[in-house]
Amino acid sequence: MVHEEAGVPTIENAFGVLRQVMGAAVEDSLIPRNPCDGVKLPKRGHSDRGYLSHAQVAALAASVDRQPEVIRFLVYTGLRWGEMAALRVQDFDMLRRRVNVSRSVTESGGLQWGTPKSHERRSVPFPAALSEELAALMVKKDRDALVFTDQRGGVLRNSNWRNRVFRPAVEKCQVLDNSFPTITPHDLRHTAVSLAVSAGANVKAVQRMVGHAKASMTLDTYADLFDVDLDAVAASLDEAIRAAADQLRTGTPGG
Repeated sequence: MVHEEAGVPTIENAFGVLRQVMGAAVEDSLIPRNPCDGVKLPKRGHSDRGYLSHAQVAALAASVDRQPEVIRFLVYTGLRWGEMAALRVQDFDMLRRRVNVSRSVTESGGLQWGTPKSHERRSVPFPAALSEELAALMVKKDRDALVFTDQRGGVLRNSNWRNRVFRPAVEKCQVLDNSFPTITPHDLRHTAVSLAVSAGANVKAVQRMVGHAKASMTLDTYADLFDVDLDAVAASLDEAIRAAADQLRTGTPGG
């Protein structure tokens, strides 16, 4: 029998269960302390991601043969595919430009409906530039109707859309742009984080947007993006230091 090495997510899940069991044992005075405290788990390795620029997002949306709003919505909200596919008309607050994420649908031996991955509801903003096309998707629909659907009005399945619509569009873009990365629909979520960070979003804002349970998870997943953000912090500090030095030389009171 061949034994495959357990991946880091599997180890994290198993360790989490063990920590809870040991914690209960401590509470029942069966053991003096939790042996899981202080244990360091292996770090997750992250493969290179394809982040799109705003121009590349526009090019990709223009290259699909239908439903370009799917691309723009995923990029500018950071929702997971299953969260997007489960959205109903009643989940949108068009005046506040917010979408309420409370459920998800996945393809696993058929369609499985449940809560988002973090099991927590969240409210995610969307840009005003998307308002018109989102409103058009809801015309003459009931409150319980799905907003994003396939051509027959059913659930928009990632597997079908990726192969029939998304992949050919990516290939078209790569012919015209040598720097265009090979990506999947899930990578649009990564692009959402990249563009949010470049626009000045802090880690807590990104955490709430993408629905991570903790900010530490966001930092771990997107450490490469926040490293770039730190460069901007250093540049701002340099500017403040120079301003303070100028004030000392000129005798101008500081702000």
